[in-house]
Amino acid sequence: MNSKPPLPVRPIRRSQPSFPWHHFTMRFTSIPRGAHLARHLAGEHLDAWGVTYGSDAHDALTLIVSELATNAVSHGLVPGRDFRLRLSAEGATVRVEVTDTRGESVPALVEPSDELEGGRGLLLVAALADCWGWYPCEDGPGKTVWAEYALARHLETLEDNARPGT
Repeated sequence: MNSKPPLPVRPIRRSQPSFPWHHFTMRFTSIPRGAHLARHLAGEHLDAWGVTYGSDAHDALTLIVSELATNAVSHGLVPGRDFRLRLSAEGATVRVEVTDTRGESVPALVEPSDELEGGRGLLLVAALADCWGWYPCEDGPGKTVWAEYALARHLETLEDNARPGT
C-alpha cells in the first residue's frame, strides 16, 4: 500500500494555447437561429481547446464566426441548403471557415452607409482577423469564406501594451 498523500491537482492554464491539432465541423440550417447556434458551439469548442471565455481571443473569434455565419444566412442563402462551419486550430492559429451554396455572391469589403443597418460584417472580420479571404467550392456550387486568427501575435501585442513605458 502506498502511504504517500496524493499530490494536489491544479489545472494548468497556458497564457498561449498551443494546439496539436483540433477541428470541429458542422452543418447548420440557413436561418438566423442556425447562425446563433454556430457562434454558441464555436465558443464552446474554443473554450475546451484553451481559448477561455471572456478572453480577447475568444471574443474576437466568436465575433468572426458570428459575422461569417450571418453573412452565409443573409447573402449566401439558397432555399433548402445549409451552411457549414469549420473551426480548426494548429499551433497557435485558429482558422474559421464558413461555406454556403451561393457561388455568384462574392464577398467584398464595402464602405458602410450611415443609412444602412448592415454592411459592416466583413469590415469587422478584416479588423479582427490576421488574414481572410474566400475561394469557390471545388465539390459543388458555393463558396467558402475563411479567416485566421494567430493567438501568439495577439498575446504579444497585449503583453507589449501592458509593459511600463510603452
